[in-house]
Amino acid sequence: MDYYEILEVSRTATKEEIKKAYRRLAKKYHPDKNQGDKEAEEKFKLINEAYQVLMDDEKRAIYDKYGKEGLDGNIRGFDFSDFFEEIFGFEEELPYNIDILKEVELGFEEAAFGVSKEIEIEYYAICPKCKGSGAEESVVCKTCKGKGQIIIDNGFIRLAQTCPQCGGKGFIPKKICKECKGKGFIVKKEKIKVDIPAGVDSGMRMRIPNKGNEYTKGRGDLYIQFKVKPSKIFKRYNENLIIEVPVFFTSAILGDKVKIPTLNGEKEIEIKPHTKDKTRILFKGEGLPNPNTGRKGDLIAIINIVYPEKLTDEQRELLEKLHQSFTGEVKKHKNFLEEAIEKVKKWFS
Repeated sequence: MDYYEILEVSRTATKEEIKKAYRRLAKKYHPDKNQGDKEAEEKFKLINEAYQVLMDDEKRAIYDKYGKEGLDGNIRGFDFSDFFEEIFGFEEELPYNIDILKEVELGFEEAAFGVSKEIEIEYYAICPKCKGSGAEESVVCKTCKGKGQIIIDNGFIRLAQTCPQCGGKGFIPKKICKECKGKGFIVKKEKIKVDIPAGVDSGMRMRIPNKGNEYTKGRGDLYIQFKVKPSKIFKRYNENLIIEVPVFFTSAILGDKVKIPTLNGEKEIEIKPHTKDKTRILFKGEGLPNPNTGRKGDLIAIINIVYPEKLTDEQRELLEKLHQSFTGEVKKHKNFLEEAIEKVKKWFS
């Protein structure tokens, strides 16, 4: 058995590193979290034994030189209950989380430019009548004598556990509080004005300090999670925007100029002759701002060539004449396909 291996630290670990390792492992293997698990209980004992040696300069020096035998068993019988409370602190037990998560829906325009919104929240507040006890009258818990914890002594170490009789409160309700019906808390409503920065996206969160649920030391935090409605004009990829630009096929062939909307007003695009479908035109810095850095993304215009849905007799006749005028071009493409077909046929011969 090696104390350094038990705490998963190197032999040159500092006291701070040992303490961090101990906190992590003690929480993981604490009996309260592993009830009935004998293996976890034994692991917990070893973790505490190793910690007591390696945090004591004199004991650690003896251990490093002579091993466990050199310690003479001088760590046995250690009262761990006070020590564990000093290291971790017994957190206040509440029937709710102190932080609140609330979803706020935004229109695309609100998210793009930022908006100031008033939102209403519901939060848990400690009952003003019973001060969170849930009782108008109470008696001291006989099991823990008002401490909220009981000590378990197994001969090796003494462990502090939440009192099962009073649930850690230290008292037993004699008369239930009428204000909160014994819960210890009431529900309140509050309206909060929130300035939402430009560029937020669905799934992003914004922290509003001290607007969560109440506990004895104050209030937790409120976390707003955004849900942004999609735009009918733009598609969004992080801070970049994409807009599809419909261009009639004759404009794509002959060239043209079209105007498109952007977040900063309209922009003119030059459609060069023989522009191909799905051609991309980039506008740097015309996208959305990053809500944290303010740096703007890009706007990408994608040309989408469209064709007439119906043709009049006159239009069809004109198109047929135009088609015939490209006999050489049409034949060249047909010859390519015919040659390709012949090559594929040879693969199977």
